[in-house]
Amino acid sequence: MAKVIFGNHSSVLVPRQDRDSIRKLYCDVLGGKIMKADPERDFIRLGEDFYIGFLYGDVPDESEFLRTARSVWLEIKSDNVSKMSRKILESGLVRKLEVPDPHLYFQAPGGQCLRLVGIDEDLSFYEGAGEGPNAVGTLCPHHLTKPDYWLAT
Repeated sequence: MAKVIFGNHSSVLVPRQDRDSIRKLYCDVLGGKIMKADPERDFIRLGEDFYIGFLYGDVPDESEFLRTARSVWLEIKSDNVSKMSRKILESGLVRKLEVPDPHLYFQAPGGQCLRLVGIDEDLSFYEGAGEGPNAVGTLCPHHLTKPDYWLAT
């Protein structure tokens, strides 16, 4: 049987007006590096080998949709979660999301939703094993737009 794995490259189409905020968050706050920039896109490296291509265009702001359970959320890791959490929140560039989970969830400029976890943290709960927060069937009205969107079933 053929196999599939996630790669180390991602791209997202974002509103052109978010470019400065995206650069500040991903480079100044999260420590990323712009590998290449041109008028229509930025290629940013996070860590040693994860790359995000931000494609800037005249697209509508879909931030509200991206905060719902209908979008993909990304996980970022830090060796100092408390320090990085403060740095992210104090940057003023993100919107903190209320999720029934002990981690920091936030929305970055451009609309991407992220969860911050520790590099060496036991995340087996998110793999279907181990103990963790009981969010089964829990509605989170702070970031879901309709009452029929559940975090887990």
